[in-house]
Amino acid sequence: MAATDYKKTERTLYFPKELPSVIAVPPMTFIWIDGKGNPGEENGEYAAAVELLYGLSYTIRMSAKSGHAQEGYFEYVVPPLEGLWWMQDETDMDFSQKDKYLWTSMIRQPEFVTRDVFAWACEALHKKKPDLDVSKARLAVFSEGLCVQCMHIGPFSDERRTVAKIEAFAREEGFLEDIGTRLPDGMIRRHHEIYLSDPRKGKPEALKTVLRHPVVRR
Repeated sequence: MAATDYKKTERTLYFPKELPSVIAVPPMTFIWIDGKGNPGEENGEYAAAVELLYGLSYTIRMSAKSGHAQEGYFEYVVPPLEGLWWMQDETDMDFSQKDKYLWTSMIRQPEFVTRDVFAWACEALHKKKPDLDVSKARLAVFSEGLCVQCMHIGPFSDERRTVAKIEAFAREEGFLEDIGTRLPDGMIRRHHEIYLSDPRKGKPEALKTVLRHPVVRR
């Protein structure tokens, strides 16, 4: 049986067109790490968060092959890296000031990943790589809800062009942007990015990133 690849089975979540569209995002489980600062800083906080996220995700992914198959386990492809982004001053939307970034970096987990599975993965990874601070990671369900999303093709520095399309579409279709609203479960709706390309391997002009903004109806 082929491994489950959410990018293929749930294409509307991962491959929107380059024209904005409305989507109702279902609840999904993620491993999250919160941080701040410039994501491009070499050996910085963001790089450490990404290393930890992938370390935990692949520990769970490889659990069956290591003799620790979790209840309900099925073969799957580790989903792409995602991120929520905002500024220290939430009224300041100048995203050129990278040192002022606040962010949540995250990777979706398959349905069988419970708190017990997550706790096992943290313990297993800590034994293998004790230098990684697994206490910074958490497992949570994100009920993102109604959003407008669009595929951005090009460098991260040019995202404002696609964000403008999202904002214009939302206004024209009768939606209000809902960035910064706290959901009943305590999660906060943010500017959301899903990274379909590895910036270390591709040309900046060819990078594919899903941009997603939460909205509400007027």
